[in-house]
Amino acid sequence: MSDTGQIRIALAQINPTVGDLRKNSDLVSKYAFDAANAGAVVVVYPEMILTGYPVEDLANRASFRKSSIAAVSELAIRINNEGNGDLTLLVGYLGESDTGRPQNCVAIIYRGEVVATYIKHHLPNYGVFDEYRTFAPGNHSLVIRVCGVDIGVAICEDIWQSGGPVAELAKRNIGLLLVPNGSPFELNKDDARLALVQKRAMEIGAPLAYVNMTGGQDDLVFDGDTIVTSQTGQIIARAPQFEDGLMVIDLDVKLASSDPDLIISNPPILKYKKITAGVARRLGDLEQIWQGLVIGLRDYVEKNNFKSVVLGLSGGIDSALVAALAADAIGANRVHGIAMPSKFSSEHSLSDAKALAINIGLNYRIIDIQPMVSNFIENLHLAGLAEENLQARVRGVTLMGLSNQEGHLVLATGNKSELAVGYSTMYGDAVGGFAPIKDLYKTQVWQLAKWRNDLAILQGEVPPIPENSINKEPSAELRPDQKDSDSLPDYKVLDQILQIYIDQDGGRPAALAAGFNPAVVDKVVGLVDRAEYKRRQYPPGTKISNRAFGKDRRLPITSHWNES
Repeated sequence: MSDTGQIRIALAQINPTVGDLRKNSDLVSKYAFDAANAGAVVVVYPEMILTGYPVEDLANRASFRKSSIAAVSELAIRINNEGNGDLTLLVGYLGESDTGRPQNCVAIIYRGEVVATYIKHHLPNYGVFDEYRTFAPGNHSLVIRVCGVDIGVAICEDIWQSGGPVAELAKRNIGLLLVPNGSPFELNKDDARLALVQKRAMEIGAPLAYVNMTGGQDDLVFDGDTIVTSQTGQIIARAPQFEDGLMVIDLDVKLASSDPDLIISNPPILKYKKITAGVARRLGDLEQIWQGLVIGLRDYVEKNNFKSVVLGLSGGIDSALVAALAADAIGANRVHGIAMPSKFSSEHSLSDAKALAINIGLNYRIIDIQPMVSNFIENLHLAGLAEENLQARVRGVTLMGLSNQEGHLVLATGNKSELAVGYSTMYGDAVGGFAPIKDLYKTQVWQLAKWRNDLAILQGEVPPIPENSINKEPSAELRPDQKDSDSLPDYKVLDQILQIYIDQDGGRPAALAAGFNPAVVDKVVGLVDRAEYKRRQYPPGTKISNRAFGKDRRLPITSHWNES
């Protein structure tokens, strides 16, 4: 039976930028200073923190791999020269195998050198992940001894799969398991992570520290949610979701419990007064979604160097919610809302759009599109559906023109329900560079709008979204007295069917088994299947569900299979 002791570790929950090796190295250095000042002996960073994550096919570029490997060595020297060489750092980076294949690695840095490397074993090949396509897997576990504590290392998917390095580390009787992660946000995934960490900690019989990154990367957003549990699965510490920071904690651990691959330091730390990091409260579902969407949009704008955003304000709930998200993400002064009335626009469309602009404090202007629409019709002789869609396309051209002229990022305002059934106009309301609510069903849009208004009231602020935008019947206003319900089932019914057909991949039989009208089911299924070509051309947007359109759901555009 081994002796027990203490170890102080620091967990860096931070936001990298893909491809920016210099900036990411600066982040690592900053948090190394903070960890050293806090008295930690080990600091752990998220998965591939040096390169950002995911790197996708950048991994296949030899120049990028070589730069990443060089950056690790340079970082080790830098940390030592900055006076923090006695820290043991676990830094994720892009490495390569002896045969030149990319590998997802963690470097163990100590006193100016990379003293050991761990290579990710389990390469996820589902949903948004295609690491199996890109990386070569590792095949050896790693145990290092720091201050007498035998520490095992695993990377993200390594603990999601049974067996492999975790099972081997359990046999090796380690005193602590450190796990760097790049785990994207999904609603309710925080509960799944906690259950997993608790299970693996009990399996290995040692505390487990799970370190996750923050920030947005294209259509993904990372929520942090760094967790530490005891060997019995008890939550010792948990970092706030969506917040950057360093969590420092003292752990009771076994000493000299195994046969390590590398001994960094043998003498255990003398007993001292322990510090605790606390357990952050779990955010409510709507608060999680809001934070995820805000950060996803913020980082897309900032990391791609856009100075501002522009969107069409129709007076409806979708554009109102996107405007509120944008204001929270980058500040109302950088948000430009454009009302674009036509002859079919109602009075409340303009009044609701203006009220929203005043409530939020964004930049607002009106551009009458009717003269442009009339010129198109006169020259192209369009009528019926072509005329209706023309209005949307003129609005799209207007927004893209302003984008070109003034440098704004155009925000598309379509929701998941509309994308699912193709209820949008290509090159019209579907134009844009980013679509913040594309993974929100219409019923979720209403819920989130009400939540954001309630939050404003609690904070003593003006609710951003006009009540009329929330309460009025949805309409694209492309013809007299048009309503969404003319073309679609009630959104409450529609969204339930869509959740079965899309999120659960249940198919038509599952929707019928849930008790929905067969004719309605067949209509919805048919609309979804026919709209794949539209969805492929829609802008990227933040993923918040486990089945977002895009990498989560890959179906052929050309297909004669149908379920009806």
